Amino acid sequence: MMGLLGPYPMSREASGTSWQPEATPMGGKHFTRGDWNLMTHGFANVAYDHQPGPRGDDDVFAASMGMLMGHRMVGAGTFGWRAMVSLDPILIGKKGYPLLLQTGETADGLTPLIDHQHPHDLFMELAVSYSRPLAANNAWFVYFGLPGEPALAPPAFMHRFSGVDNPEAPLGHHWLDSSHITFGVLTGGYVHGNWKIEASVFNGREPDQDRYDIELHSLDSTAVRVSYNPTPNWALQISRARLNEPEQLEPDVDIDRTTASVAYHREIADGDWQAMLAWGRNKKNPGLTTDAWLLESALHLAPAWTLFGRFESGEKDELFADDSPRHGQMFQVDKLSIGAVRDFSATRFGTFGVGVVISQHVLPAGLDEVYGGDPLSTMVFLRWKLEDAMQHHSETPPANVAAPEKRH
Repeated sequence: MMGLLGPYPMSREASGTSWQPEATPMGGKHFTRGDWNLMTHGFANVAYDHQPGPRGDDDVFAASMGMLMGHRMVGAGTFGWRAMVSLDPILIGKKGYPLLLQTGETADGLTPLIDHQHPHDLFMELAVSYSRPLAANNAWFVYFGLPGEPALAPPAFMHRFSGVDNPEAPLGHHWLDSSHITFGVLTGGYVHGNWKIEASVFNGREPDQDRYDIELHSLDSTAVRVSYNPTPNWALQISRARLNEPEQLEPDVDIDRTTASVAYHREIADGDWQAMLAWGRNKKNPGLTTDAWLLESALHLAPAWTLFGRFESGEKDELFADDSPRHGQMFQVDKLSIGAVRDFSATRFGTFGVGVVISQHVLPAGLDEVYGGDPLSTMVFLRWKLEDAMQHHSETPPANVAAPEKRH
């Protein structure tokens, strides 16, 4: 089955209009209704979160995502739609969950979230797309979302094989893929074989503290992304965007964001392995220029085990509120996380498992008194995931079932 956006295997497509390696296995529940090919997918993590030290906290929270997507032929092209929601506003709450060194967005519209990961909005994506082939390996496409994801960054962390099993959001989220929930985005692109170039106009403002609504703002920001998949095992992208006043609490600050990433996926004897290296840079206007690096990997050993790890290094300039004498100072921080998930029950309603992730933070001397040295945090979680057994794009789908779409 070809992709929604061009003449290539659907396994190449990831979140929004981004690409992943074609060799990535595909999950979800796949079925047909008339002319429609449909897929549903979802997960929920119920976690006990221990973030130690003076700025840490203990919490129990549940993060979740559910989606339904479909596509069919319309004329000579392909029409697709996607709906994705999260119960984070209910199960996590406005202040998010404790996560040392994390920054970005606000819980009350007055103060920034620091050392917490914000919840996702109820509506994560409501999008439509249409593509039309031009020749054997060429196509053009358009995509509109309210919300949706612009042509910026690699696939969002909860939609890529290398990161989906880690229940913690990356510390570099707001340097890379925080725009994956954008309230208003229009993207147009052109596919030529293994290349794709696309551009977006979108609302640059990140979601506010009201997580249940649809936020309407002007399409005041722009992004462009070039993607290249030289073989089924590789996916590369470079992107740049001008975000107009993305942070609600910094209404006069624009950000020029640049990202680059390379992902590699390989099938092994008993499963799959994927790794991704990504870099993001935020240049505030006015303000500092800061960088974030991420290297993450996941090894799925069928049928039950997944091992994962993530190393991050970044420059943080938002660790102190504006009433602190350290407000605006930049600190180089590092974090290494390793974890595992053991799936122990698979039913027609999904797969259940248990996992743990341990994270070591390495901080500069200037933060020792604030964080109590180099904290070691722990998260233990129960996971439910709605999907069939993972299937590679080269395999033949079961009879009377639509060929699998992408893995989320």
